Amino acid sequence: MEPLNHFAPYTGWVYPNETVIEWTVLIVVYPYLTGLVAGAFTVSSLYQVFGFQRLKPVAHLALLTSLAVMVFVPLPLLLHLGRPERAFNALITPHLTSALSMFGFFATFYVVLLLVETWFSFRPFIVEQAQRRSGLPGMFYRVLTLGSYDLSEEALRCDREWIFWLAITGIPGAHGLHGYVGFVFGSLKAREWWSSDLMPVVFLFSAIISGVALLIVLYVVSCKLRRIRIDLACLKGLAYTVWAFIMVALILEGLEFANIVYKAREGVEVIMEYVTGPLLIPYFVLQFGIGAIVPLLLLSYMIWRGTTGKALIAGVTLSAVLVLLSVFMMRWNVVIGGQEISKTGMGLLSYQVELFGKEGLLTAALLVVAPLALLWWLTRLFPPWADKAA
Repeated sequence: MEPLNHFAPYTGWVYPNETVIEWTVLIVVYPYLTGLVAGAFTVSSLYQVFGFQRLKPVAHLALLTSLAVMVFVPLPLLLHLGRPERAFNALITPHLTSALSMFGFFATFYVVLLLVETWFSFRPFIVEQAQRRSGLPGMFYRVLTLGSYDLSEEALRCDREWIFWLAITGIPGAHGLHGYVGFVFGSLKAREWWSSDLMPVVFLFSAIISGVALLIVLYVVSCKLRRIRIDLACLKGLAYTVWAFIMVALILEGLEFANIVYKAREGVEVIMEYVTGPLLIPYFVLQFGIGAIVPLLLLSYMIWRGTTGKALIAGVTLSAVLVLLSVFMMRWNVVIGGQEISKTGMGLLSYQVELFGKEGLLTAALLVVAPLALLWWLTRLFPPWADKAA
């Protein structure tokens, strides 16, 4: 078994077995990816279920984004395990009282749901390509038709009904998939920084804003690369969504922190020393200041002024990038920060970041970039643009 090498120098009173921080940056990437899945699917559902027409230009892109990211969600956990091939034992011999054990079933169900909804969403395009193209590409699309070439109005109406009900089913599926991650942390009473009833809700709302923010960046970049005009109404709709959920997320995270301080349980002095010391920059400056308050103020100003044109595109895109940073730092501060506070509540540890290795920053960065590469390939096979997809 590979020895744990994330040694953490410490101050104060800490048990010897706490000098190793076991959940590394890979466990930071894991909830970050699941959050992108939930947020992207939320945008798709706002159009498919609730009829937000201004989001039509990004509805299919959101669906493909959710699928591309979901494929890589289990990978951080598998890389973190000493024997990843044993992960299938959780499916063969499930432990029904373990939230992590049940993840395999939730993830499998959600992947299947995404594949089926994607097939129905792109079926007209698949049939068109199967009839028009020849050779290997034509064979690929003909296999994907599953023998169904009917594009009559009745068949398309049936497709839309399937998409509607799959999207409805996927809403609790996507949000439950990420909400359970917050549940895992919030249910751990041994960690004062994690033990909060608000943790699942905080994770969920931050997931939504991260997924919407990612779609803003992807939509703007894709329009620039395709040299087509950005639909400002769609961009404003995404901006309003991020703006609204940022306010809710800020309130919830503030309430969670105030709850920890107000209860003043054993170890709160160490927590206050931690958040005003080692955690000051990543927590208050990066997560809240630059990553949340700045985009909130920027979006509020643009909404108040009625900003439009290039200024709107630049401001919304910058806000989205900052929100993505904020959510990543939130995951970092929860996962790493929770372990840097000793279980005794009388000491602090320090996580030693690795650059290379199985659980280094380079591996984590590749896991974040890999879904974007898969998404690019999927958009080549199934163009999600409003002028290409039905």
